[in-house]
Amino acid sequence: MKTGVYNILKARFLIEDDAIKSWRFIVFLIVLAIIMIANTQRFEQKVFEIAKLNNQVKELRSEFVDRRSQLMKLKMESTVSEKMVERQIFPSAVPPTKIRVKKTIVKKNFFQNLWQ
Repeated sequence: MKTGVYNILKARFLIEDDAIKSWRFIVFLIVLAIIMIANTQRFEQKVFEIAKLNNQVKELRSEFVDRRSQLMKLKMESTVSEKMVERQIFPSAVPPTKIRVKKTIVKKNFFQNLWQ
């Protein structure tokens, strides 16, 4: 037992006759570790990108709400009338009337009814 641990600490398994198997396994472990590190790096980059995009969404949503409230204020009748007074356009004193157009019915002959 003592000699086995001692041989591992001195790395004798890397210089013995069947060391090729050990080297293959070590290279496999190194490649696997590099792949895991690269995968973790890509994952962290995506997490940072998602956080940045979430902040942008919050900013755009607050800007949208602000613009919508400004638009609602500008659409109010009092604001529109104030803007029109500046241009010397005043509201009408006479209320609007509804215009009705009567449709005239034209009698169609037999052939015109046939094509419809």
